[in-house]
Amino acid sequence: MEIWVNPACSKCRSAVELLDEEGAQYTVRRYLEDPPSAAELRAVLERLGLEPWDITRTQEAAAKELGLKEWERTADARERWIEALAAHPKLIQRPIITADDGSAVVGRSEDAVRDALDRGGR
Repeated sequence: MEIWVNPACSKCRSAVELLDEEGAQYTVRRYLEDPPSAAELRAVLERLGLEPWDITRTQEAAAKELGLKEWERTADARERWIEALAAHPKLIQRPIITADDGSAVVGRSEDAVRDALDRGGR
């Protein structure tokens, strides 16, 4: 199990605390310091069952500068979104937990983190 975190994020800190409380085996990826590549983003989106715009923080300054709210949310625009996330990792929703069963969740709630744990992270 791996968790993508921004240490400044309270949701990330809460998720890590819960993983620790439950004795989970996991690695931490500080995705702002070690940004995922476009290929890694494609893989995690597949695991999440989501599209890139579903995990984009559209209120960030970089999102506003890029005009993301006006970008199409279509199959043809998918790669453009992925490239933007790879170039601007601060736009990636957090925390993302990749579970041992090959799935992933956006762990913004205790229930989502527990879901990842139930998928083989204990």
